[in-house]
Amino acid sequence: MLIASTGGHLAQLLNLRECWSGYQRHWVTFDKSDALTALRDETVTWAYHPTTRNARNAIRNFVLSIRTLVHTKPDVIVSTGAGVALPFFLVARFLRIRTIYLEAFERIEAPSLTGLLCYPLTDRFCVQWAEQQRIYPEGVHVGPAW
Repeated sequence: MLIASTGGHLAQLLNLRECWSGYQRHWVTFDKSDALTALRDETVTWAYHPTTRNARNAIRNFVLSIRTLVHTKPDVIVSTGAGVALPFFLVARFLRIRTIYLEAFERIEAPSLTGLLCYPLTDRFCVQWAEQQRIYPEGVHVGPAW
């Protein structure tokens, strides 16, 4: 399962196509023009947005994550953030589904809120800059995903 907010987060996962193209996959993102175009031939669950400071959508996405993960039973969840990832990582932890989080490329000096919240929940936390390991000492430096 690949999870990302639209925009740059989705673009980073799309840039990793060589890593996921050979596998069966299910996407979770927002019903926005860039996702509709890029994922037109993919299996997608449309999450609720906005996620920032929106308690109603946070609850809706938490319920969506339970339904989606119980139904699809993915082997692993990979996410580049943002807010849409958190409910899926919480439920995945409970269901013992492996998770991989890739911290945002532009977050060199300060962590993202979703990164901070997902860091203790994920099985593998990846960073794209060595400087990010100061914030995420258990993070694996994988280099830029672009």
